[in-house]
Order: sequence, then structure tokens, then C-alpha cells
Amino acid sequence: MDSLLTFVFEPGFFTNEPVRTAMAVGGGAALVSSVIGVFTVMRGQSFAGHALADVSSAGGAASFLLGINPLFGFLAMAVLAAGGMELVRVRRARERDLVTGVVLGAGLGFAALFLYFDVTSKSTTGAAITIMFGSMFAIPASIIPLATVIGVGALIAIAVLYRPLLISSLDPELAAVRGVPVRLTGLLHLLALALAVSLSAITVGAILSTALLIGPAAIALRMAKRAGRAVALSALIGIGATWGGILLAYDSYYWTPGHGWPVSFFVVTLIFILYVIAGHLGRNPTRMMGAPIALKTRGPGEV
Repeated sequence: MDSLLTFVFEPGFFTNEPVRTAMAVGGGAALVSSVIGVFTVMRGQSFAGHALADVSSAGGAASFLLGINPLFGFLAMAVLAAGGMELVRVRRARERDLVTGVVLGAGLGFAALFLYFDVTSKSTTGAAITIMFGSMFAIPASIIPLATVIGVGALIAIAVLYRPLLISSLDPELAAVRGVPVRLTGLLHLLALALAVSLSAITVGAILSTALLIGPAAIALRMAKRAGRAVALSALIGIGATWGGILLAYDSYYWTPGHGWPVSFFVVTLIFILYVIAGHLGRNPTRMMGAPIALKTRGPGEV
């Protein structure tokens, strides 16, 4: 047993401070993203999640330029983008995608501008890599309290919104008939989504954070029949993939001494492998975009 543990966990893994910080922040980001991701997939808003993640890179680049906590930058830009997408009142999916695309393009334009200033005025040549692809072992421990507040806030919001969000995700017309404020629920979901992508962006990077948001949820919705089970399974998959990625990245320093592989690569790869496996083993391989879970009515206001 000791030899097996030594083979899996390289020396110093449990006592390394950057690893502990990565496990705490990364695990929290995975939990929040995986839970919110279930509703994002059910609502057919995967593109919106991807857009918010990419747009948040502008805030991350601005934070490097201003010398402030990067999580503030990711969060502020993601929230602004979510508000911008919701301000334009559209109903058809095609129109929503057009608005999302416009916001995404504008955000990436600002990201390019801020990154240019980072390189030319601040000489932070590694800013682009850190913002886009993450640097989990470089996350300072001081960011844990703020990340905890954001994560807990997002989870509380989803817990409060659970029933109206579930009904409006599966059948918006039925939700409206039952008196659910569909538009307000959608806005609050987007804001919670913004919190999730800001946390995942600080860990695996703005570009790859979509995988942490959508991947575990997509796998869970293939395997589970009920919304609650899908949420729980998605959370387990997200946390497991993130912690597994941290472990593999730490061990990789011993594979190629001095040249460890990125954590984000391992996290995304593990999620992809699990998704492929779920595609072969899942009982419901077509239950992905809004019809993964049957809506059962037990009584007025019950799901």
C-alpha cells in the first residue's frame, strides 16, 4: 500500500503550499461551475457560458495592467457581459446567439487591447498565458477568502432559484403559466454563471474554463435521470477532474524535471475522456439540450 501511494503521490504533494491553494481554489471553482453548468446545458446556453468565459479575459488583462487582484477583473467583466446580453430582450435562440456573439467579439477586442498594454507598458510577457490558460500553482493563498465568498454566493443563488430555474429550463411556457418570473430567473442565472466562469478562469484560464463549466454537466446529464442526481454527479466529476489534474501536473515535474505540464491540460483531458466514456455507457446519450430530465408534476408548485 505504501509503495502504491508513493507511486501515485510524488514526495511533498500534501505539504506543498501552492498545491494546497490550488486544491482549495480549484476544487471550489469546479464545484460552482459544475453545479451551474447543469442548468446552463439544460437551458441551451453553452455558447453563452463560453462567451462569458472568453469575455472575462478582458477583465483579467485589465487587472494585470492595473495591478489589482485578477479575480476582481474576471468577475467584473463577466458580470458586465452577462448584463449586456440580458439587456437586449430576445426570445428566439438565433437572436440570442447573435447578441452573445456581438458581446463576445467586443470583449475579446478589449482583451487584445489590454494584453497589448500589459506587454508594452508593464513587460508582463506571461500575462497572456496566465489569463487564457491559467496557472493554478501560481494562485496566491490570499485569494481564497474572496473566492470562497463568490463561490458560496453563487451556490446560494442556485439553491434559492432551483425550482423556478428547473421549470423554466425544461418548459419556459409552463413556467410562465405557473407564475415563474422567467426573465428575472434567466437574468439571475446569467449572473450566477458569471460568478462561476470568473472562478474557473482564475484556475484553468478563460479559454479552457468552458470545459469545466460544460463538460461535467454534459457527462452527468448523460448518466442521470433526475436533476438533483445530475447536479450531484456533475459536482463530483468536476472536483475529481480538477484534483486529478492537479495531481498529474504535480507528478509531471518528476516525468520531465523542471518542466511540469499545465494543470489545465490535465483537467480538460480528464473531462474529455470521461465524456467519451459516458457517450458509450450512458443510458440516455441524446438527453442534452433541454430534454434530459422529465418534468413531473406532483401538485401545485411541485416538480
